[in-house]
Amino acid sequence: MTVPVFGAAQRRVRPPVARGLAARLRPFAVVALVVPVMGVPLWLVVATAAKSQGEALSPDLSPPADWQLWQNLAQVWQQGEVPTAFLGSLLVVAPSVALVLTFGSMASWILARRASRLNAVLYALAISGIVLPPAVVTIVLLLRQLGLAGSPTGMIGVYVGIYLSTVIFFVTGFVRTVPLSLEEAARMDGAGPVRVFFSVILPLLRPVLATATILICLYVWNDVFYAFFVIGGRLDTLPLNLFQVANAGLYLNNWHLIFAYIILMSLPLLIVFAVAQRKIISGITGGAVK
Repeated sequence: MTVPVFGAAQRRVRPPVARGLAARLRPFAVVALVVPVMGVPLWLVVATAAKSQGEALSPDLSPPADWQLWQNLAQVWQQGEVPTAFLGSLLVVAPSVALVLTFGSMASWILARRASRLNAVLYALAISGIVLPPAVVTIVLLLRQLGLAGSPTGMIGVYVGIYLSTVIFFVTGFVRTVPLSLEEAARMDGAGPVRVFFSVILPLLRPVLATATILICLYVWNDVFYAFFVIGGRLDTLPLNLFQVANAGLYLNNWHLIFAYIILMSLPLLIVFAVAQRKIISGITGGAVK
């Protein structure tokens, strides 16, 4: 008479060979999924930017008959006023990122260390900006009342207000993993709150701040919607400049120049991501998971 076996004994355990084969095939499966999603659009941009005007009239995945990538990039750099627009983007992006990271990390430190119902409500309100879209009409009217409409200062203030919730969401979870004993030791040595934050907390936040930096840079660098309504063409940024020259007819039916402009506009972000990719990955795992 056979006795049925229940529970864990019924489970079939995969042999070590099968587990090892699955582990070896996993990277190839990931590559097979990533290449169509990221590789195809990237190839479309590069291939179109390297074509002549006639070949690029109907952008497709076919390779160019004669590669003219460097010539098209040089033409865009000279005729599209890219250096001026690049400086305009830096003038808006650099202060916006610095201010939103500073204010966001300070607020996250307070929200993470002081556990109360009031702080829980404030935290919920702070991160609600991630899902609640800002009202553009209200923002423009407020900036006009303050005398900041059409100025880089007003645009910087808009970006800080919009993306502050993103920094608070990432940094608050990371601050909670920092041992409280480090702050207590600094206070015992006579350090005040400002000294504790800048000397103890802020250096530990580098991985998660690197993640927030690349995300906010991506949002602000490529933004044309808010910049169009707030600045209104009084300051050239790269997306606004591309929008203006395309509407003016300079790039009319010149898809090779438009895609070449996109490559030039994306290069700074690609360089930042390549330099900070390790800290970005550790910041995502440390802030979101923990």
